[in-house]
Amino acid sequence: MDNKIKLTILDSHALNPGDLSWDDFNDYADVSVYERTSPEELVNRAKDSDAIFINKVVISEETIEQLPKLKYIGVCATGYNVVDIEACRKRNIIVTNVPAYSTDAVAQHVFALITHFTNSVALHSESVHNGDWVRAKDFAYWKNPLMELSGKTLGIFGYGSIGKKTAEIGKAFGMKVICCTRTQKPDMPESVTREELFRRSDFISLHAPLTPETKEMINKDSISLMKKTAYLINTARGGFVNEKEMAEALKEGKIAGYAADVISTEPMIEGNPLMDCPNCVITPHIAWAPHETRQRLMNVCLENLKAWLEGNPQNVVNK
Repeated sequence: MDNKIKLTILDSHALNPGDLSWDDFNDYADVSVYERTSPEELVNRAKDSDAIFINKVVISEETIEQLPKLKYIGVCATGYNVVDIEACRKRNIIVTNVPAYSTDAVAQHVFALITHFTNSVALHSESVHNGDWVRAKDFAYWKNPLMELSGKTLGIFGYGSIGKKTAEIGKAFGMKVICCTRTQKPDMPESVTREELFRRSDFISLHAPLTPETKEMINKDSISLMKKTAYLINTARGGFVNEKEMAEALKEGKIAGYAADVISTEPMIEGNPLMDCPNCVITPHIAWAPHETRQRLMNVCLENLKAWLEGNPQNVVNK
C-alpha cells in the first residue's frame, strides 16, 4: 500500500507479550511498536503518528493537543475510559474499541474461580504431592468440605454477553440462575432486585459496567444481606467492591469466600487489604488472556484499522 499512515502501538505487551505477531499491520501502515510507554514518553513517541493503538495508556485532552497529526485511536480492549472521548470528538479523532471478544474466556474463568471453592483441586493436589495420600489409612480423604453446584442458586449482576454466557454454563451445571439487570430481555432467567439477588444467591457473579451507582456496591451493608455461606465472584471491575469491608467480612466469617480477577488498583499495591485474607482467591487480571482470546482481539483491532482507512469505521465509541 502506497502512502502508508504512521501507526504507533504504545503498550503492545498487554495484548502481545511475544506469542502473537503484529506483522499483518505492516500491510497498512508504517508501524512502530513499544512494549510499554510511560506518561513522560507518550508525546515524543506518538507526535508524528496518524494512528495509535493503546490498551491502558491514558490519552488526555492535554496529550491530544500535543499530537496534531493524530486522526485515529484504536483501543485494544472493550473499555475505553483511558481516552478523553469528548476531546477526541472535538478534534474529529475516531476512537474504536473491541466489544465482546472475551465472552467465552471470562465466563470460563468465572467457573474456574467457582470450582476453586467447591472442589479445592489445588489444595488436594498439594496434599497428595506432600505425601498425605501415601500415608492415608483410607482410599479417599478430603481436607475441607466439598460441594455440588447442582441445585445451588447462581445470581448474576448484569446480563450482557458475559453474564448470559455465565448463565448458560451455570444451567449446564444444574444451577438455578437468577439475575439483576437494567435491561430486561425476553430470554433472560428470573429477574430480581439487587437486594433479592444478594439474599437468595449461593454464588454471585458480577458482570455490569462500573458506574457511580455501582461503585463499591459490595460493602458491609450489601454483604450483610448475603448468606454466610455465599461466595462472590468478581471478573468485572475491582471498583465494585469496598476491599477494606470485604476483608473484614472474610475475617469475621460474614461471607464464605471472595474470588476476584480484578482489584481497585492494578497492578496490586502493597498493603491492599485483601492480601492474605482467608477464603480469598485473586488472579492477576487474566480472565481475558487465553491465546485464542488475544488473537481474536488483535484480529478485530486490524479489522477496525482497515475499516477506518477505507472510510467506513466500525466499533466507533465517539460518534
